[in-house]
Amino acid sequence: MNTPHNVRSFGWYQWLRAWWQPWFGAADSADLASAAALRHDSPWVPIRSLSPRHRSRIERHLVALPEQDRYLRFGYAATDEQIGRYVAGLNFDRDEIFGVFNRRLVLVAMAHLAYSVDPQWTTCAEFGVSVSPHQRGKGLGAKLFGHAVMHARNQGVSLLFIHALSENVAMLKIARQAGASVQRDGSETEAYLSLPQATLDSQISGLVQEQMAEVDYQLKMQAHQFREWLRTVQEIRQGVRDARDAARGP
Repeated sequence: MNTPHNVRSFGWYQWLRAWWQPWFGAADSADLASAAALRHDSPWVPIRSLSPRHRSRIERHLVALPEQDRYLRFGYAATDEQIGRYVAGLNFDRDEIFGVFNRRLVLVAMAHLAYSVDPQWTTCAEFGVSVSPHQRGKGLGAKLFGHAVMHARNQGVSLLFIHALSENVAMLKIARQAGASVQRDGSETEAYLSLPQATLDSQISGLVQEQMAEVDYQLKMQAHQFREWLRTVQEIRQGVRDARDAARGP
């Protein structure tokens, strides 16, 4: 991650927040105090909204998960075929799927915020998350959860639901730290988090973070394309040298 770029982006966010805070801050700052503290205490992570064109990357991420991680994510040891059906069935128009990419544009963490299709529960949503093993310990799961909470409340969701296996300690810890009500029933646990109504702060935060993540993704895309071009040039040069050496003979 490019540190100078992050510093500039975060400075822009702070300036924008400082601009609207005197006008609307009294109501907004109270319910977002913990989120603000999180932004100061830990590095910013670019979380990007995913679209249908990311299906292949999503499937590669999930298929690469070891058996235990698949078990914790889906509640059963999902096979490659079952994961493929899950990815094919993702509804990007109804739900929101978020992801974190590394500098090589590999999806290393993702979250699925599924909105209820039942008319009686239109203000409810369910959260699921997965993180690649080599990216553990960086707080990506918590960052994705916080990002999903912000988006859910901005969409009018008042109750966020998390269904997890009781042995999924990491996910339940995230839920408890967020203030969710956790109820255990044998091998399964359900957590419910009541969300406050959207505020100007949460709406602008969502827009700013989305734009920052998009800029970060485009920079990574350009860097990736440049590396691919450079690799091609090097292969061509090596081919020319090999052909020249072969023409000279022994």
